[in-house]
Amino acid sequence: MPLTTDEYDNGSDLAKYTDSLIATKASREPDWGTLSFQEKAGPQYKRAQIRYVGSGATGNHEDDGRILPSGGFTFSNMLLPPGAEGPAHTHHDVEEAFFVLEGQVRVGIHRGPDETEYRTLGYRDMIVVPAGVTRSLKNEGDTDALFCVIIGTQKPQVPTYPEYSPLYGVTRD
Repeated sequence: MPLTTDEYDNGSDLAKYTDSLIATKASREPDWGTLSFQEKAGPQYKRAQIRYVGSGATGNHEDDGRILPSGGFTFSNMLLPPGAEGPAHTHHDVEEAFFVLEGQVRVGIHRGPDETEYRTLGYRDMIVVPAGVTRSLKNEGDTDALFCVIIGTQKPQVPTYPEYSPLYGVTRD
């Protein structure tokens, strides 16, 4: 259920309502498990999701009471150790934005298996990828990379992996 203004509009305790709108860094924990199924394709796909708003597209985390409910977008941080990758994948239903907080992230925009453009993003750089465009990520640095992931819907569809992606055919089981 998304956040509402019911308590605000009805004169409830404003301090309690305000607290319900906040997700602190101290209350977040990296979740190394939600994407661990991708490690079947190789150890370079080990990375952590740190959820703030909504649960994203790759897992069901509705039982995590620390997550602020999503109304129209999801927001998380992704932690990529050196050498870690986010495989080529496509969100067919929604745009996705990446905003780098620490380190450097190489982003790939793919048009089929033979055409890819790469750009390296650093501190406070951002890319927005439209729905239907295949993208990948890699930390080519020697320190952790941390970046914001914003997906423009309350609950995104599970992304697909093109045939040329190392994750093509990999399942969560």
